[in-house]
Amino acid sequence: MLSRSPSAPHDLIRWGIIGCGDVTEVKSGPGFQQARGSQLVAVMRRNGALAADYARRHGVPRWYDDARALVNDPGVDAVYVATPPGAHLDGARLAAAAGKPAYVEKPMARHAPECDAMIAAFAAAKQKLFVAYYRRALPRFLKVKELLDGGALGTLTGVSYRMSTPAHATTDPAKLPWRLNAEDAGGGLLLDVGSHTLDLLDFFCGPLTEVHGTAARLAGPGDVEDAVTMTFRTAAGVPGSAAWNFASQVKDDRLEFTGTDGRVTLSVFSNEPLQLESARGVEFFELPNPPHIQQPMIQTVVDELLGRSTCPSTGESAQRTSAVMDRVLAAYYGGRDDAFWLRPLSWPGRK
Repeated sequence: MLSRSPSAPHDLIRWGIIGCGDVTEVKSGPGFQQARGSQLVAVMRRNGALAADYARRHGVPRWYDDARALVNDPGVDAVYVATPPGAHLDGARLAAAAGKPAYVEKPMARHAPECDAMIAAFAAAKQKLFVAYYRRALPRFLKVKELLDGGALGTLTGVSYRMSTPAHATTDPAKLPWRLNAEDAGGGLLLDVGSHTLDLLDFFCGPLTEVHGTAARLAGPGDVEDAVTMTFRTAAGVPGSAAWNFASQVKDDRLEFTGTDGRVTLSVFSNEPLQLESARGVEFFELPNPPHIQQPMIQTVVDELLGRSTCPSTGESAQRTSAVMDRVLAAYYGGRDDAFWLRPLSWPGRK
């Protein structure tokens, strides 16, 4: 049940952010201010000066340098955890302990066991847990789901995805970002970038089964993987494959669904129109992303907390994506059931 102070309005969710860093500047932070029935009232960052600066620039009434102070603010109804994944569990547990629902950045955590701990904490607190796999609420991906569910492709017979990007050439080896530090990120860019596609596959096709994969570090800086391939079956038994190359000269990002009556092709990360090929010819659907890309998902969270509708991205759905990544990366890290980020010298994939 949503916890509120006695004076809290019943048609408004007042948000606090733990970790008001770069991701909150445009992608998410303004979405909490512009969604219907939503208000951003407090932000937190360990560097108090940066938290104060964010609050001033975004018109947020209160700021903190202590996460406990933010979650215990009686004027905060719900908490957005926007730290790197290594701190998601701690931030989420604070929100649950304060009796408040949370919206946690993706990936949900460093591995599935941390996801399980988060789900258990919110179940015990009888509070709701959502995860920022925001593509589930964007018009272009809702259109894909409409086409698939509506039979535009006939019987689905194949799913494939490939991504390549020269990420290896844009990172200073002496200054690795948190996304390439397993203790902060839970792995390499598969966790940060690939998780979006895997979550979409779960959204479009149901939970993935028969997941197999392999990973390697071939050219990227640091110790984490930079090349990943996997195979799987959809919930309906359709075979599929996916591959990510984060150390490529060229860029590619192509998701395809093939059926007996047609094919849908789209990019996961670009705004280009999605394409439907069928007996009628080729159709293009131009559905650009909104300025604040998380706002549609934030709206679904707010609406569920206010009892108006439901959010499509929960702790349970996000845990499934983390479990898939664990299976794909298990051999590289020598297992992912423990705190593998503390034992890099034992990783079989590290060379």
